[in-house]
Amino acid sequence: MYQQMIFVNLPVNDIDASRTFFTELGYSINAQFSDETTASVVISDTIVVMLLAREKYAEFTKKEIADATKTSEVLIALSAESREKVDELVDKALAAGGTAAGETQDLGFMYGRSFDDLDGHTFEVVWMDPAAVEG
Repeated sequence: MYQQMIFVNLPVNDIDASRTFFTELGYSINAQFSDETTASVVISDTIVVMLLAREKYAEFTKKEIADATKTSEVLIALSAESREKVDELVDKALAAGGTAAGETQDLGFMYGRSFDDLDGHTFEVVWMDPAAVEG
């Protein structure tokens, strides 16, 4: 069966700093699709975040590029396999220079925390109890 992929393209101010930030979270960079203006961050087999220098990003759109530190353009939600993994990833992001975004959400069957990366893009990390999902 075909596994559809998602490529999230985000404008960044400093490719090297952003590359370092995401590798400190434990993600790898696909060198085949990265250069001095682009970093291809492998989140999973089907999710890739393409970090593009703002000038490079501008080649793909005629629209004004949002400043994610002032305007929300997207909320990226990532699943986690446990509450502990939510905390682990968000704590790594904060230690690597990210900032906390919003309050911790603990609904018992669902637990989530959020962080903003170096350019203000918001990543929500969420765990849901499999028993609750199954009904």
